[in-house]
Amino acid sequence: MKMEDEGCFSKAVAVMACTGLAFFYVAILYCPTLILRLPPPTSLANFMIRRFICAAVFSVISILVTSLVLPIRSWQASYLFGVYGIRADHIWHAVVFPLFLTSLMYAGSLLSKTLLLVNSWKEYKILNEADSFDCIRDALLKFFDWTISVSSNVVAWRNYVVAPFTEELVFRACMVPLLLCGGFKPYNVVFLSPIFFSLAHLNHLWELYSRQNCSMLKAVMVVGLQLGYTVIFGSYASLLFIRTGHLVAPTIAHIFCNIMGLPLLFSRAKGTITMAFVSGLVGFVWLLFPATAPDLYNDRTDNCHCWQGYCTWN
Repeated sequence: MKMEDEGCFSKAVAVMACTGLAFFYVAILYCPTLILRLPPPTSLANFMIRRFICAAVFSVISILVTSLVLPIRSWQASYLFGVYGIRADHIWHAVVFPLFLTSLMYAGSLLSKTLLLVNSWKEYKILNEADSFDCIRDALLKFFDWTISVSSNVVAWRNYVVAPFTEELVFRACMVPLLLCGGFKPYNVVFLSPIFFSLAHLNHLWELYSRQNCSMLKAVMVVGLQLGYTVIFGSYASLLFIRTGHLVAPTIAHIFCNIMGLPLLFSRAKGTITMAFVSGLVGFVWLLFPATAPDLYNDRTDNCHCWQGYCTWN
């Protein structure tokens, strides 16, 4: 299935549909209080759980609505899920290669964390006069405690589970096929879809200013940094989705980036951090297209499971 020059519907329809998805993805988060008139949540956990339910519900609605807009050629489950990049084949490729590629951008951060871990290990051995086995056992226990703590943290569930899955489903799996079917070229979609992704984060400006009592200047600076980061990441995630045709690829990258935060670019005390970041950046650019080659994620790129064969883009 080759992508045709003319879209299945107009570009204006595609843009309006994506704008609507972005708007309602945010609007539905305020639905329990403003529309359903539910009492204010009594705790952070209740507040977040409400938002989790709203985001999950809208993700399902987005799939249903876009399935009516897209000229889907078959209603078989495997084909229908494949339209949205929800596939079981080549799943290990979709996890390992994008994860490795994304980690290259965090070479400086990973090196810094490794050095901190080694220094902590040495200090522990000196203070406790312990051998390597005791250090490893203590590290494993601390990691287990950290895992338990994270698994019971509602904010961690938002950052590492709900947000990556629902945002990738709406902003990549639903919007990318819409834009491609609207006649946009793949390279246009890579730079256009992140705009909708960044607009969906504008509500943070109001929440910082009104709920957290930040000054307008500080709120604008914080949200401005977030928008810049979301545009960059959104372009990368869209590229992953278009190239691989696999929703797992941008989702695993999203989770990893949320865990790591902003990449560490340099350290005044250690020039090796800067060298690691530059080396990782060079490796990322060098491997970006080879590591996302459609052949790695599809048995036949001329008849793949992606909508209109958009993962055949090379």
